[in-house]
Amino acid sequence: MVTVKIRPAKPAELAEIWQSGFSDPQAAWTQWNGPYFHDVLPTQRDFETVIGPSDWLIQPKNWVITADDEIVGSVNQHFEDGDLKRWLEVGILIYNDHNWGQHIGQQALTLWLTHLLMVNTTLPHIGLTTWSGNTRMMHLATAIGLNLEAQIPQVRFWQGQYYDSVKYGILRSDWLSRHAKF
Repeated sequence: MVTVKIRPAKPAELAEIWQSGFSDPQAAWTQWNGPYFHDVLPTQRDFETVIGPSDWLIQPKNWVITADDEIVGSVNQHFEDGDLKRWLEVGILIYNDHNWGQHIGQQALTLWLTHLLMVNTTLPHIGLTTWSGNTRMMHLATAIGLNLEAQIPQVRFWQGQYYDSVKYGILRSDWLSRHAKF
């Protein structure tokens, strides 16, 4: 069994995080993580000097996922409503597809939500948004106990086809009652 942990990144790890997660614009995860946005991955220099320090070290919106002490992905948080900071959403990336299907994401996202709801925020709700083309993420959301809260038909266009935007979430009280053992 793989030992999965999440934790803040260390300054000396920024190059490793970039190499593992963001150096390959054709990485398998890029085909599933909102590919319809056509996001461009950061250069190593931008990641190590701007993005990494601001989003991973100073105001850590991203934490690393380790499997047997090796960095294999990241969990993240962002506010859907910007500076109002009342609508928190989370996300997860497992960088290399050889790590998929091992329940690493399930363990890591459970740890992340528990951390956010028990330590980091007093907000009553946390959400996760994906698209109907990403069946793995939809399965992950329901497997950890998130509720399907909305499905907006045919608003994501990718490779000549429309997909739904799918929103999951859970109330703090419901999560904590299910995960009180943490």
